[in-house]
Amino acid sequence: MRKAVNASIAAGDFNAAQRRIEREKLISYGRKNMVLYYLDLGAVEHDAGKFKESDQNFEKAEARMEELYTKSVSKAGATLVLNDSTTDYVGERFERAMLNVYRALNFIFLSDRENALVEVRKLSRLLQEYADVYADKGTAYKDDAFAQFLSSLLYEDDGRFDDARIAREKSRKTYQAYSAAYGMPTPSLEVVGNAEPGGELVFIHYNGTAPRKVSKSFSIAWREAAIAVNSSGDDEADASKAKNALRAGLLGKSITVAFPDYEQYPFQIAASEVETNGASAKTELAQDMTAIAKKDLSERIALIRTRAIARAAIKFILAKAASDEVAKKYGENSWQHLLTQAGSAAASAATEMADIRGWATLPAQFRVARLRLAAGTHDIHVNYLGPSGSKLLSRTFNGVTIVKGRRTYLHDRTAL
Repeated sequence: MRKAVNASIAAGDFNAAQRRIEREKLISYGRKNMVLYYLDLGAVEHDAGKFKESDQNFEKAEARMEELYTKSVSKAGATLVLNDSTTDYVGERFERAMLNVYRALNFIFLSDRENALVEVRKLSRLLQEYADVYADKGTAYKDDAFAQFLSSLLYEDDGRFDDARIAREKSRKTYQAYSAAYGMPTPSLEVVGNAEPGGELVFIHYNGTAPRKVSKSFSIAWREAAIAVNSSGDDEADASKAKNALRAGLLGKSITVAFPDYEQYPFQIAASEVETNGASAKTELAQDMTAIAKKDLSERIALIRTRAIARAAIKFILAKAASDEVAKKYGENSWQHLLTQAGSAAASAATEMADIRGWATLPAQFRVARLRLAAGTHDIHVNYLGPSGSKLLSRTFNGVTIVKGRRTYLHDRTAL
C-alpha cells in the first residue's frame, strides 16, 4: 500500500492517495493502527488543500494518542511475550509534535489565526514536557526547532512579540543542537528582499517521503538471550516461568530476533527557490524528518534489542517446555509431540517481526523561504532543483495576495 500512496503523492495526485488510504482502513491499518490511519489521511488531505477535512482527521489522531499515551507504560510490561506491533500504535514523540504543527498550518491556510494559536500553545506545552523529561537523558529530540520557528511567526502575526522572541530564541538554540545531533546546517530563516511598503511571503516546501521502518533479523547466542531474559525486569507469569526454567539449567541454541531499522526512499529534489517580479529567495532546510527519525530510533535501540531478545527467548523456552511435556506423556515420535513442535514454530515465526509502524505520509524534509514583496497580487514561481542545481520541476501559483504589514503563507508538496 505504501508504494502506491507514495507514487500518488509523487505524481501530485493527493485525491488518489486519499482514496487508497481510505480503502485500506480495515485492511492494512485495522483497529490497533487508527492513529496511523488518521495521521496518513490527514497529511494527504492537507497536501490536497482540504484543510478542514485534514484537521478533523488530525483531531481524531490526537484524541486517540492522548487516550493511549497514559496507558502505554503500563501496557508495555504486560505484552513482553508478544510482538510490540500487537499493541495499539501511540506514535513517536516527533510524530506527536508534528501533528500539532500540521494542525497549526491547517488553520493558517484556513485564515483561522485563533485556532492556529491554540495549536501553538499545545505545542509549547508538549515541547516543555519533552524538555523537562529528557533534559538529562542524552536524548537528541527534546525540542523541535521548526515548531518553535513556526510558533514565533504566528505569535508575531498576533502581536505577541515577547512570546515570539522566546519561541525564536528556543528555535535558534534547538537548531544549534540539531547541527550537533543530526549534522544539519543551521538555517537563518530570515526574510529577504526590501520591498517597502509591503508584506511577506512564507513559502513552505514539503519534500520527499518519510523513511520507512523495516524489520531486520539477527542470530543471537543463547548466552546473550538468557542474560536478556534474566535482566528484563518483567514479572508476568510467562517471563517468570522462563526465568525458573533457566535457573533449572535449561539450555537452548541460538535464536533469531528482529529489530526495526529505517530505510529512506530516494528522492531527486534537493533544493527549491521562489521567484516573482525579479525578487527571489532560496528555501533552507528547516526540518530533517529523516535524520530525526533515525537518531530517535538509534537512541532507543538498546532497549528495543533487549526486549526483542528476551521476548524471543521466552517464547522459545515456553515452547520447549510444552514440547518436552508432551514428549514425556506421549513419546518423542508421537503425532501429538510433532504437532506441538509445529505449532510452537508457527507461533514464534508469526510474532518475531519488528514493529515497523510509522507515519508514512510525512515528508522527509520541510524547507522554508521568506520573501518581502510589494503589496498586491503576485504570480509565484517555484523551481525545484536536483543535487547539481539543475531544474527538475517548476510550478506557478497564480494570484497570491500580499497584504501590507502581513504575512501570506504558501505551501507545496513534492516527492520526486
